[in-house]
Amino acid sequence: MTNHSDNTAQRAIVPPPPSAEDIAAANASAPDGPFQAKNFLARFRLDGKVAVVTGGARGLGFSMAEGLCSAGLKGVAILDVQTDLGLDAIKKLHDAYGVQAQFYKVDVRDENAVAEIMNSISAELGSIDILVNSAGIADLVHAEDYPADKFRRVIDINLNGSFVVAQACARHMISQGRGGSMIFIASMSGSIVNWPQPQSAYNASKAGVKHLMKSLSAEWAVHGIRCNAISPGYMDTALNRSYTTLFNEWKQRTPLGRLGDPDELTGAAIWLASEASAYCTGSDIIIDGGYTTL
Repeated sequence: MTNHSDNTAQRAIVPPPPSAEDIAAANASAPDGPFQAKNFLARFRLDGKVAVVTGGARGLGFSMAEGLCSAGLKGVAILDVQTDLGLDAIKKLHDAYGVQAQFYKVDVRDENAVAEIMNSISAELGSIDILVNSAGIADLVHAEDYPADKFRRVIDINLNGSFVVAQACARHMISQGRGGSMIFIASMSGSIVNWPQPQSAYNASKAGVKHLMKSLSAEWAVHGIRCNAISPGYMDTALNRSYTTLFNEWKQRTPLGRLGDPDELTGAAIWLASEASAYCTGSDIIIDGGYTTL
């Protein structure tokens, strides 16, 4: 009968820890030289770069613009249709972060105006290195009652406008010859059908934004232009709070039990804009408090 009480053969022999002299010798003979500490946080810095943010006068767009400025941007261009809010936004960003800030009033559907503004940004701020494509609208209209012109307007601003701006920025990034980073603001609505609110045009437009981003990431990789998306869930904004009944239902359906703060998107925006995400392109980051996991 086997004697299980003798565990001598099963004991592992643990060597003593290496001495300081042993570590120094191993480092000196390593093929890559001595081990060096790395400053990983430095890769999140955006020093010397210029960002373009559409829909950046308020809400999610402004929050992400602020996040990028906090990481050391040289300049930021805010594109929006609301002049008063846009001018207020660039004053806040300049005063708080010392960044060069310019506001340009534009409808993102107007390709000629967008192209002219990109020329101005490049001339006035020196370059275009980062794009945050945040401009967008939404309607809550039942599909059977949706006027065709209103449906087309949502698609035109959210999807076509994203392409018009991305194309104009890409032309400058390509001519600059050092690539860039484009961040498309999609939505979890591009992956799921929201319920109970009726928003077929918005859902379709954001699904289109996601696939547009993936298509451009493949085409423009050769130019060093990375394209990624952030897909927010329900965010705690003034507009969403106005939908009192829906607001409470959205909270109940979200595993974290609350809506997101707009600032909770900025970490992902900084990462995607920076060299910390240099090997990331064609990706969609869903930030929704777990909503789409159910």
